[in-house]
Amino acid sequence: MAALTFLEEHPLPMADPLQRYRDKRNFSATPEPQGGQPSGSGLHFVIQKHAARSLHYDFRLELDGTLKSWAVPKGPSLDPHERRMAVEVEDHPLDYARFEGTIPEGHYGAGQVIVWDNGTWQPEGDARSGLAAGKLKFTLHGHKLAGRWTLVRMRGRGNERQTPWLLIKEHDDAVRPASEYSVTEAEPGSVLSDAAIGEPGAARKTARKKPAAQPATRKTAAKSAAKTAAAKAAAAKPAARRARVPLPEALQPQLATLVDGVPPDGEWLYEMKFDGYRLLARVDGGEVKLFTRNGHDWTAKLRGVAKEVAQLGIDAAWLDGEIVVLDEQGVPSFQRLQNVFEQRRTQDILYYLFDAPFLDGQDLREQPLRERRRLLREHIEAADTLPHIRFSEDFAVEPSHLLHTACQMRMEGVIGKRADAPYATGRSKSWIKLKCKQRQEFVIGGWTDPQGSRTGLGALLLGVHDAAGALHYAGNVGTGFNQQSLADLSRQLEPLAADAAPFTELPRGIKGHWVKPELVAEVSFAEWTKDGRVRQAVFHGLRSDKPPQAIGVEQAVEPPRQSGSPAGRPAKKPAGAQAKAPPAAPAATTRSRPVKLPAGLRLTHADRVVDASTGITKQELAEYAARAASRLLPHLRARPVSLVRAPAGIGGELFFQKHDSGKIKGLLQLDPSFDPEHAPLMEIASTEALLNAVQFNVIEFHTWNATTAAIDQPDRMTFDLDPGEGVAWPQIAEGAQLVHALLDELGLQSLLKTSGGKGLHVVVPFKPSLGWDAVKSLSQRIVLHLAQTLPDRFVAKSGPKNRVGRIFVDYLRNGRGATTVAAWSPRARPGMGVSVPVGWDELASLTSGAHYHLRNVDERLLQPEAWAGASAAKKQGLANAMRILDFVPPAMK
Repeated sequence: MAALTFLEEHPLPMADPLQRYRDKRNFSATPEPQGGQPSGSGLHFVIQKHAARSLHYDFRLELDGTLKSWAVPKGPSLDPHERRMAVEVEDHPLDYARFEGTIPEGHYGAGQVIVWDNGTWQPEGDARSGLAAGKLKFTLHGHKLAGRWTLVRMRGRGNERQTPWLLIKEHDDAVRPASEYSVTEAEPGSVLSDAAIGEPGAARKTARKKPAAQPATRKTAAKSAAKTAAAKAAAAKPAARRARVPLPEALQPQLATLVDGVPPDGEWLYEMKFDGYRLLARVDGGEVKLFTRNGHDWTAKLRGVAKEVAQLGIDAAWLDGEIVVLDEQGVPSFQRLQNVFEQRRTQDILYYLFDAPFLDGQDLREQPLRERRRLLREHIEAADTLPHIRFSEDFAVEPSHLLHTACQMRMEGVIGKRADAPYATGRSKSWIKLKCKQRQEFVIGGWTDPQGSRTGLGALLLGVHDAAGALHYAGNVGTGFNQQSLADLSRQLEPLAADAAPFTELPRGIKGHWVKPELVAEVSFAEWTKDGRVRQAVFHGLRSDKPPQAIGVEQAVEPPRQSGSPAGRPAKKPAGAQAKAPPAAPAATTRSRPVKLPAGLRLTHADRVVDASTGITKQELAEYAARAASRLLPHLRARPVSLVRAPAGIGGELFFQKHDSGKIKGLLQLDPSFDPEHAPLMEIASTEALLNAVQFNVIEFHTWNATTAAIDQPDRMTFDLDPGEGVAWPQIAEGAQLVHALLDELGLQSLLKTSGGKGLHVVVPFKPSLGWDAVKSLSQRIVLHLAQTLPDRFVAKSGPKNRVGRIFVDYLRNGRGATTVAAWSPRARPGMGVSVPVGWDELASLTSGAHYHLRNVDERLLQPEAWAGASAAKKQGLANAMRILDFVPPAMK
């Protein structure tokens, strides 16, 4: 006992816990930090994605002045059933939590490092005792990871150089099954810079400053951009496929199988089915050739498309996609696509890319689809100035919802693809198609005389081949034509005239003018009759990309199952699949419809009308929240949220809730120090919490301008354009454009979203560096400058009397604790507008701040996120704007 007391009072000198870290590194050559001090209150954690000899994730927890560290080869999983190996490594200094860059070749850990996630952590019990005992339980509060976790030390075999542990997700609201979601694949980039592994920018962030380069010419800038894109893609290649493989001269594309329902199991990605021509691009040493699905070279027809493909910065590849032309509503139109070829106006064509069987000289056909699409997306996003190249997005919504919306938009249907499947040339069940109504190709065997005032022809006589190659009569199509298409068809049919019908048999009474069976028509129809004829057929156009000999009856089959799944279980058939007519738009009704709710949640009073002006019910609100969760949650996660509740509907009393009452299941309680005098602030980080909030009659979701990782340093400013009495919408739109122009002059990139109400929101993201008072003062200075420069349009003082005929640009939302309605949140106002991110180029097409509302927002959900390319804006600083405005933060005066 005496010895113990002596040691407690006179502890022995402790060895430097960072000695092993320093011994492994040469700090004159590596940009890694040597030490560091604790940063702020609480314990911090960081997960760094590290492309060393093999890609892995370094998991680090702050404790006793260092970062306790583990290497996790596969990265964390949100599925408790996936126990991830975590190898204990040397402690790292606290400054390492902010390190991003490239460790030079030849040095320990050589390769690129990015900060994949960070935040704070809370141990359950004493952390030191837990580590010593080999079982540490803790809670993470990060951007990507949240909830309860456990580190468990494994017994091992006694001969390991480094101690193995297991990193396990505990059961709570943050759990996501691995079959549905992989957090490492869904969110691959940095939370500090949005850099991804392979981006040269990540390496430059920590490099020593170099002399400023001279401004590049447009030509050299273009070359530099192409080299950057190519370098990024090259660095992103898996190490196992570094060796270049010969690029085949030809490639047969993978084709989808028509099915009659949604597959009951497996992980599937669903895209919209385009109404266009399949097109493959072969890139070899900068030369681009474009081929149809049958191998016809269309490069000469599509020189503009080929030129843009060449600007993707890819050296050798086969890319798979589809070309389309959009109508006034932004929907692909097959007829318009044909017209642009006939009129030689191919500048209207868009090329949607969805797969990359070969990329950067690597054969990716055996790689899973999700990996091929990830690499393809990176190339397209790196070359974001190409106006006619698009990435075909997949949508994280229920397939039945997606198909329903596709049918409402007058599209063909949807394509489903197995996420883990290789690229298989020819027809395959790992790609499936679900159609809104029956539609396929037919061979034209003749035509009938026109009736009445019609000119050219009356109807086309259609046929399909059987397995033996015989052509059978399949009915006729007499609608879907206009004067131009009738004239064009007559001109193309005339030289194909034949003396006899090409069909093996004809029903009695069929008379026509016969032609050689060389033209293929695309036709939609209601159904097949018992004698093999089409009913209610509509002509859509001719297809020159499909040979007539290959045209037969396209029959839907049962959707595929994963091997080992129970046989005989009926597949769920989505609404609209192989229907007799396209589904009708949803009526304004209070009748309940099914929606996927969390286990244990019962939506009470589902038929209650929330908005009397539209008849929107609580059920419809829950359905929207379920469909929009993948868009709404990224704007809610890691930020304090306030809720607007409407227990009696939006016409009754509204309640604004800022603190957790303990009633809404799934909400995360935030650190009490954020608001110490009240109950904990809240965060919504899961679909379960979102839908539970709707159950408790929440309509609106409002968030702070700072994240929980740095609560005292805002990462954005919000300017709310609030129109006064007598201000019409054109003035509001013009006002937003003027705010945009002023911010541009200050060197600040800005984003735009509808408010869901009367006005617009202009958002300026930036890298956190100032406190709340400084950011609020800076936003006030910007608004004062605007009001002084254009006093007839803007006012910097609130109050109805001050802003008659003018716009109040509200900067008060930039103070600590102030909130703004989140993107994709509905509003508790008649009509139930939705706050939706939009591009600045879309401003002229908006009709109000509630341009999007609960009854039309589904179409917008299917489009790419307008703020998806905002990574550069999130990295910008405020110093230049402060200099121009001669602004000194209050704390620095």
